[in-house]
Amino acid sequence: MSATSASTDPAANRLPATAEQLEWLRSMHEIRRFEDEVHALFAKGMVRGSTHLCQGQEGVSVGACRSLAKQDTMTCTYRGHGAVLAKGAPLDRTFAEILGRDGGLCGGKGGSMHLTDTSVGAFGSFAVIGAHLPIANGLALGGKLLGRESVSLCFFGDGTANIGAFHEALNLASIWKLPVVFVCENNLYGEYTPIAKTTPIEALADRADAYGMAKDRIDGNDVGTVYRTVKEAADRARGGEGPSLIEAMTYRHKGHSRSDPATYRPDGELEAWLERDPIPRHERALRDGGVSETALADLASEAAEAVAAALERALSWPEPDPARRLEDVYG
Repeated sequence: MSATSASTDPAANRLPATAEQLEWLRSMHEIRRFEDEVHALFAKGMVRGSTHLCQGQEGVSVGACRSLAKQDTMTCTYRGHGAVLAKGAPLDRTFAEILGRDGGLCGGKGGSMHLTDTSVGAFGSFAVIGAHLPIANGLALGGKLLGRESVSLCFFGDGTANIGAFHEALNLASIWKLPVVFVCENNLYGEYTPIAKTTPIEALADRADAYGMAKDRIDGNDVGTVYRTVKEAADRARGGEGPSLIEAMTYRHKGHSRSDPATYRPDGELEAWLERDPIPRHERALRDGGVSETALADLASEAAEAVAAALERALSWPEPDPARRLEDVYG
């Protein structure tokens, strides 16, 4: 199978109940506020090294992760704060990791680009472009051999589609029919370069054809579309039908990293994408479905309060004990 289309079963295309969709909105609000706080912390010199934020891409993270089962795993890129939080990592321990505090997900040793919480199936964000795609295959193979009926979800950016590990991983996943869902978050730029200047095809999803793999190209800023598409791909993978490549079109509101003012973007591009912001889009959908303005406002306030409280806790935690610097180090 080289391509996918929407299921002909009407039930397969339904979104979950409103209560669950409200939780999607809460998660997107929390991720947005979390990233805004990290931006402010970086400006104050409280974040060591660099940090890469995902404001604008929350619909992909939340839609994809909320479609998974409890036993499923996830890997992502260095722009992975949102994916790790969407998979279930706690706000306070994620803040603490980025701040280098002892209570962090990795004891404050990994930082912004190496967030890991295996207790919720988040098996790491990776700083090396494309390095985690073979690892996603390994997680899929491990689950298959152990009979867990688990799916391995793998997020990566558009620039990764030109890396050798991308092609090797997709080829192997297809040959072995591994239960992997590869999700390309195409935000139009590989670091500072427009994807059109580095890639000779328009639809990166078409690269699935070379590997006989199911594919789809979707609006990544529509959280419901992401949920449905990833769930269908995960269900196929769980049923033994092999991997899929999904290209989710989205946009990062900020530059590549905090040292990037993004002056290379053409006039009007950011403003056009702000009109497609996944958070107000989902709010409009919920409003059309009968959710009141008061309920939506309360939810946004609750998310902001949760993030503020989590940051306060993280800031109260100490830095790691230097005597423990070699613990958990393989060598």
